[in-house]
Amino acid sequence: MIKLAKSGLLTTIQDLGRIGYQKYGVIASGAMDSESHRIANLLVGNDEDHPTMEITLMGPVIEFQEDALIAICGGDLSAMVDGERVELWKPIYIKQGSELRFGNPKQGFRAYLAIAGGFDVPYVMNSGSTYLRAGIGGFEGRALEKGDEIPVGDPSMPSLSMMESLKELAGEEHFCSSSWFAAPEFVPNVHSGCEIRVTEGREFGLFSEESQEKFFEQAYQIDSKSDRMGYRLKGSKLKLNEKVDMISEAVAFGTVQVPSEGNPIILLADRQTTGGYPKIAQVASVDLPKLAQLKPGEKIIFKKITHEQSQKLWIQREMEIKQLKRGIHFKYR
Repeated sequence: MIKLAKSGLLTTIQDLGRIGYQKYGVIASGAMDSESHRIANLLVGNDEDHPTMEITLMGPVIEFQEDALIAICGGDLSAMVDGERVELWKPIYIKQGSELRFGNPKQGFRAYLAIAGGFDVPYVMNSGSTYLRAGIGGFEGRALEKGDEIPVGDPSMPSLSMMESLKELAGEEHFCSSSWFAAPEFVPNVHSGCEIRVTEGREFGLFSEESQEKFFEQAYQIDSKSDRMGYRLKGSKLKLNEKVDMISEAVAFGTVQVPSEGNPIILLADRQTTGGYPKIAQVASVDLPKLAQLKPGEKIIFKKITHEQSQKLWIQREMEIKQLKRGIHFKYR
């Protein structure tokens, strides 16, 4: 079990989402940066969809009530155990009674804390993800608060073996990190003004030629009103050639809609199930984790690619994760 001595800005329990219920009007939710979530789980010997803790910008203070094996992936929020910096993207053994806290954000917006055994929260519609607006899933359907005690599931045998190995190396120290880690190419390289690759949306051709050009030529800034539901963007306003009546239809993570006032909105993990605004673009799946690490105030430059290129990039990334998974499995043998 772990206990929160401080809540942080926004800390929730998430997994890979509430899949299969959008047809009933239930949103998917899930980790904003699913890649960091998956890798953090793999590093501690969990299945990829075990619940992790999604930590936004200013992290919590966590007290460990028992020995644990953890991994932190995603944004670098200056994680420290008992005042000493810990490395990301690798397994870390932490002794009972130790304290994990976060300092000044170095890069990125969201970090993912996985613990061997996963966070043991009730599942709602086959998911442990928190949907804040509906108050379901995760820990009591809400963001974590000071004083919360979160139970942990039973670690797998490989996880226990790794814990024992690192415990022996730790000696009298409060924690010990493994000598191996996930390859650097998995670390999100994000900064204001970075490129986000997109394909043309269903209604791309309905926008004026000037709007189509501006969308790809000029940077858009993420508005402070953005949240897990969507990134509101500020920049050149986009216009249709003529007003059209649209029937609401399904939307996806990364759909870029344009409301009547002309400022694009990128739909994210807590998006609605359907939308009736024209869709100018769709963020390539491979760039969704990068998008999730950009914070309000930072800028985005959209780069157009084809559907075929998007598919090839996604397949290549999944092959790299599969290779990482095999490597981790070898380490845990």
